[in-house]
Amino acid sequence: MRGALLHAVGDDKLDIRDDFTLAPTGPTDVRVKIKATGVCHSDLSVISGLLPMPLPVIPGHEGAGEVVEVGDHVTTVQPGDHVIVNWTPACGSCANCLVNQPFLCMTYVMDSFVNARFRYGGDTPAFGMAGCGTWSEEIVVPWQGAVKVDPEVPYEAAALIGCGITTGVGAALNTARVKAGSTVAVVGSGGIGLSVIQGARISGATTILAIDPLESKHELAKKVGATHAVTPDQLMDAVGSLTGGRGFDYGFEAVGKSAAIMTAWQATRRGGDVIVVGAGAMDDIVPLSAFNLLFEGKNILSSLYGGSDVRRDFPFFAELYKAGKLDLESMISARIKLSDLNDAVAALRGGEVLRQIVVMD
Repeated sequence: MRGALLHAVGDDKLDIRDDFTLAPTGPTDVRVKIKATGVCHSDLSVISGLLPMPLPVIPGHEGAGEVVEVGDHVTTVQPGDHVIVNWTPACGSCANCLVNQPFLCMTYVMDSFVNARFRYGGDTPAFGMAGCGTWSEEIVVPWQGAVKVDPEVPYEAAALIGCGITTGVGAALNTARVKAGSTVAVVGSGGIGLSVIQGARISGATTILAIDPLESKHELAKKVGATHAVTPDQLMDAVGSLTGGRGFDYGFEAVGKSAAIMTAWQATRRGGDVIVVGAGAMDDIVPLSAFNLLFEGKNILSSLYGGSDVRRDFPFFAELYKAGKLDLESMISARIKLSDLNDAVAALRGGEVLRQIVVMD
């Protein structure tokens, strides 16, 4: 089986090889043949070490495919079903699951740090990113990690729902619960930021400002729902012209940097909501004073995986796509092969590409 392996943090190149094998499918597991998988900034964060993972590791967590085998106790899917990979499977019984926060469940995430489902070079163990490893031809995941999707949804679109769309659209719909007629500012116009913009549009926001230093991204931001787009140095002028200097009702950060969080904070009105969506570094400190936190009355909300229950939201987003409410085609900047992943990672580091999708043979 073919896949792309990261041996050590900071390696310049992934080791693309053909000798991977999978652990047997357990009684509550599902084996999935990957048909499409995204090249996401979180994958880049694993390669750089910003997101810690056990090594060696096969990156990839945003994927969709076809079920080829199920364990004896699995009743939710069967061979032949189209599924979206869920990189945070919910156990259903931990403290977070019991208070309806399945996106915070750590049961299977922690298991993925000790359970190496891949082998290569004979019997050398390898891990899958977040227990997935979708940069390989097949994966084995817990049954909660494979969510059935309408086969009318193309695999490339389904893969996007697996991470970027759920993270961004979910941040607007689930975490912020953006109100119709409100004003929204989104810092960052990458895949996550564009998904937030789409979520704000679906929610009925009347003013949606995209903020990104690359003007080349502004046109696409407007295509998917932004009413205006500016660079960070133009932000305060936009706050004045679009909100009368009051600030936006919601400010989303979709970059994963403390500076971007502060930009979202500055764009948001007193009493508004600042939503942190990007995955940042553990040592990147947000410089907010205790005075500002109290007297500006702003709410800081974290939005992990869009605050989603994917059993509900994956099919919901698929229906939005089928109804023409979610523009997923515009989110794909290139369709590539697994053998092109090193070039894709280099392009992602450059910052110009949006979402490259690996289409498996």
